[in-house]
Amino acid sequence: MVAITLPDGKVRQFDHPVTGLDVARDIGPGLAKAALAIRVDGEIRDLATPLDRDVALAIVTTKDADALDLLRHDAAHIMAEAVKELYPETQVTIGPSIENGFYYDFARPTPFTPDDLEKIERRMAEIVERDEAISREEWDRDEAVKFFLGLGEKYKAEIIASIPAGQKISLYRQGGFIDLCRGPHLPSTARLGKAFKLMKLAGAYWRGDSRNEMLQRIYGTAWFDKKDLDAYLTMLEEAEKRDHRRLGREMELFHQQEEAAGSVFWHPKGWRLWRTVENYMRRRLDANGYIEVKTPQLVDFSLWEASGHADKFAESMFTIRTQDDRHLAVKPMNCPCHVQIFRQGIKSYRDLPLRMAEFGSCHRYEPSGALHGIMRVRAFTQDDAHIFCTEDQITSETIAFCALLKEIYADFGFTDVRVKFSDRPAKRAGADATWDKAEKALLDASKAAGLETTLNPGEGAFYGPKLEFVLRDAIGRDWQCGTLQVDFVLPERLDAAYIGEDGARHRPVMLHRAVLGSFERFLGILIENFAGRFPLWLAPVQVVVATIVSEADDFAREVLDRLKAAGLSAELDIRNEKINYKVREHSMAKVPVMLVVGKREAESRAVAIRRLGSQNQEIVALDQAVATLAREAAPPA
Repeated sequence: MVAITLPDGKVRQFDHPVTGLDVARDIGPGLAKAALAIRVDGEIRDLATPLDRDVALAIVTTKDADALDLLRHDAAHIMAEAVKELYPETQVTIGPSIENGFYYDFARPTPFTPDDLEKIERRMAEIVERDEAISREEWDRDEAVKFFLGLGEKYKAEIIASIPAGQKISLYRQGGFIDLCRGPHLPSTARLGKAFKLMKLAGAYWRGDSRNEMLQRIYGTAWFDKKDLDAYLTMLEEAEKRDHRRLGREMELFHQQEEAAGSVFWHPKGWRLWRTVENYMRRRLDANGYIEVKTPQLVDFSLWEASGHADKFAESMFTIRTQDDRHLAVKPMNCPCHVQIFRQGIKSYRDLPLRMAEFGSCHRYEPSGALHGIMRVRAFTQDDAHIFCTEDQITSETIAFCALLKEIYADFGFTDVRVKFSDRPAKRAGADATWDKAEKALLDASKAAGLETTLNPGEGAFYGPKLEFVLRDAIGRDWQCGTLQVDFVLPERLDAAYIGEDGARHRPVMLHRAVLGSFERFLGILIENFAGRFPLWLAPVQVVVATIVSEADDFAREVLDRLKAAGLSAELDIRNEKINYKVREHSMAKVPVMLVVGKREAESRAVAIRRLGSQNQEIVALDQAVATLAREAAPPA
């Protein structure tokens, strides 16, 4: 007898082994038709999986969060089948699902072309129409190696050969195509549907190692219906229009060049944006009891060894050997340096919590292929801070930080914030008992702060668990920015201590926290979120004063002086060009406000206010215009 417990608690009894599909049919024909896979005791399995023991079971349909991942995994396999049918000389390697889609890496002497993608996509549609059954087979490892070598698939054979001897492996067969895969998969190729599209070609090293052969990667996206696919493609089109690299050039904010790969050349307007954000953050930190510090860029490598960062990040650190044989590292993060400041002098429990902040300039080696505009760089500045506190203060400091973080995000226009809880990684410092204490402290503090968190397993820092704050932007993309980490490890490793109320030495807890994360990346996010059309307080150039006729030049200069005296970032345009040309040019540059002055405005001491995106203009007295704009341009309190 097999007892199947369903999600609603009901139990269905069978006097023989059954499959997930059998259970779905027993519940009803509608569910059987909708079923894609099953969840057995919490683990996703194929719909055809035999059930010969008592289990808790749920039927996975398109309504489940896991369903899209299944669909996209199938899409990768169907794409590989299509490639092998069209180009038999191609070798397949790996093809996982990823966020919003899938990819597959292929080894082929001839480069794929955009025309090839169209052919592959058409063949994928044919495979879907064939409705090929997808079935799982268990093979002996060595037999599988021989099989794939016989097919000329050396990459697949290499993957299988790396699996421990004697371990059974699973292969999935669909039509004439067979592939190594743990699964699960949909029951047949028809379940993929037609809402998929191949997106682009890229290069990828075999097994991600630059010493290996370069493969060809084909990216695609897949959805359950055409409406979702179209919405995603529309979002991508919108994202392309908002690309911070293009807007950075058009708005004269920054540039990058090969001679300083992974670094940013900030132009005057871009640096003005930077300073506006930095000054805003500094005011918020000052108002919330933070002390600001500055620590060295070059620090002896021994400090990073003592902290444990060398063991974790050595390959990403820039190091220097000096003439006197000192081994120095360019600072990749700020935390060990902040501990050095904390250790100067004797600290008492009365000094805690001590909130130490730094706009810290850091450098990390990112592979060239990982660099992406100002979103992924090698030289960056963190809005970093470390709160040294007692264990009893973890909750109150977490509540205060989360409140500050939400206020800051709202001021920048982000109100949809999700929180992930990242627990202990495989490679970590500290005993399990220390991690148990740190994870419990952070979870308890999160609940006290009213946070709803989702688990991000194994993604904590090497010294402690963390919260990751994820922003959703204007077109629905998610960006992980802020973090909060509870750390019992570094204070111990770096011998940080305070004198407690009992007169004895105690270890402080370190709360590592950031709101923006990398300044460069956050500014890139801001540029794309607003599509360059910043709110007045953030705009690098807030107002342009433009003349219609040369007789108004002197008055225009006076208007400019008044605006600057009121603290506004303003520029003057008295070129001998038609006003429509000037309006169009400054609109392209995303200037929020233009004050247009002609002979009539000069005589009446008024200005015509034109706002970005509006065809209307308002004639206002100069004093009133300056007062209104100064009030609108004031940064959030």
